[in-house]
Amino acid sequence: MSAPESPRTASPATAGAVAELRSVTKWYGPVIGVNDLDLTIGPGITGLLGPNGAGKTTLIKLLAGLLHPSLGKVTVSGRSAASSAAKEHIGYCPDVDAFYEEMSGRRFVRTMARLHGMSKSEAKERAEIALAEVGMTDRADRRLRGYSKGMRQRIKLAQALVHDPAMLIVDEPLNGVDPVGRRELMELFRGFRDRGKAVLVSSHILHEMDALAERVIFMGRGRILASGTLAEIREMLDEHPLHVRLRSSQARELAAQLIRWEDVKGIELRDEEEFSLEVRRPDAFFQRLGDFVVAESIDVSALETTDASAEAVFDYIMSSAARA
Repeated sequence: MSAPESPRTASPATAGAVAELRSVTKWYGPVIGVNDLDLTIGPGITGLLGPNGAGKTTLIKLLAGLLHPSLGKVTVSGRSAASSAAKEHIGYCPDVDAFYEEMSGRRFVRTMARLHGMSKSEAKERAEIALAEVGMTDRADRRLRGYSKGMRQRIKLAQALVHDPAMLIVDEPLNGVDPVGRRELMELFRGFRDRGKAVLVSSHILHEMDALAERVIFMGRGRILASGTLAEIREMLDEHPLHVRLRSSQARELAAQLIRWEDVKGIELRDEEEFSLEVRRPDAFFQRLGDFVVAESIDVSALETTDASAEAVFDYIMSSAARA
């Protein structure tokens, strides 16, 4: 009989995939938490966005193996997410605190390492590495009950990283953390990504997803409404007017020309050198605009979109879902 495969060396079912959901539905009695989800999560940072009740927490708990799907299949590194083998590849940092408050941070992280099956010496070594990663080495001997919100977040991250998982799942990690701490945690996630790992970050702080996530998943009513990079999602929303700010020494003359274009829905003059536009089919509009200003030698000193952020895209997607 051949030796069983080590859970740390299991390969994903799909090339490049760390976690997969296939036709996954989860209900709680008559209430549907998530409905017929298909999703692949690979290396890199993925943002999970949605209002309360969208299904984000259910999705996270399914990936972490804390819930079983009512229908469908959830896998992590090719293994059922609920299996002990899959949990070797998952680091989970929940939004709520569940500590042994009398323990020190260091002892808590070592205990979590031991629960992963490490020897005392390995647990001690891995705990120190994880504490250093989250910037808690010098503060780890204090009791958990005396920690600030930011320190508690860091210790939760340390226990999630202690076994060097393939995927880190973090639920609202920046909530209650000061600006300096947020920057440091974002750098930590980027460092984890740079080692070829997957990071799934659930957050309601939408503007921070612009700077952090390479890919975003928008959820609503238990379904995935859109996924991809913000630019890719924005390109799919051709019927949604894009707001553009343009500055030129020839603003009035240029505005008079652009208002005739079929992709321009409206123009508002701000002052003698600036105006804003609402445009459809932004790719076609920007291509035509570039050709036009070059051909006519028009000076354009500033051109920017004002609603291509995660927050603006999210608002539009949710309003569209509400109308569906």
